Amino acid sequence: MTYVVVENCIKCKYMDCVEVCPVDCFYEGENMLVIHPDECIDCGVCVPECPAEAIKADTEPALEKWLSLNVECARIWPNITKHKPPPADAKEYDGMPDKFAKFFSREPGK
Repeated sequence: MTYVVVENCIKCKYMDCVEVCPVDCFYEGENMLVIHPDECIDCGVCVPECPAEAIKADTEPALEKWLSLNVECARIWPNITKHKPPPADAKEYDGMPDKFAKFFSREPGK
C-alpha cells in the first residue's frame, strides 16, 4: 500500500502534508503535489493534515489513474520538503468537480 494525491489537490495545493512527511516523498507541480509511491513508507501521517482531503490510500477503489499520475509526475517534478503558502484562491477550488480536465498542469513547481 502507498498513498496518492488525487484530483482535489489541483489548484488547492495546500502543503500541510509536506511538513509532516518523515521521508520527504512529496513532489511539486505547478498546481498540485504528488507522492512518489516508491518513497512513501505508508505511515499515513499526511492524510489528516490535508485540508482538501486529497490524499488517499491506493487500496481505495478506482485510484489507478491517480497512482499512475503520481508515479509519472514524481519522476519529473522537484522534491519539496518545506511548506509554502497555498494559492490565494485555493478555497475557491476546494471540492470543485472535474478539475483534472480543466486545470491540471504537467509543469513542475517553482
